[in-house]
Amino acid sequence: MSLGKKDIVKNISTKAHISSYLSNNILNSFIKNIINASKIQSVKISSFGTFYYHTSPQRIGRNPSTKEEFTIPERSKLCLKVSNNVKTSLN
Repeated sequence: MSLGKKDIVKNISTKAHISSYLSNNILNSFIKNIINASKIQSVKISSFGTFYYHTSPQRIGRNPSTKEEFTIPERSKLCLKVSNNVKTSLN
């Protein structure tokens, strides 16, 4: 089972007794703050995890149907290292 953004907005609005529009704005601003702050340095949320940017190196990719090779440029992506508290509660 996956938990989407709509599910998170619905949970926030029902538990906080606020409108879904307001809870959507809260979630979007939280995500934007995490993204902007983690570009500068890693962002640690206690008992949850650490958000950081990781740069994946350039590599060679292959089209499976034509077997044609091409280079995939390096990319930076936002990653999350989950804390041990979350890991133990999930397992």
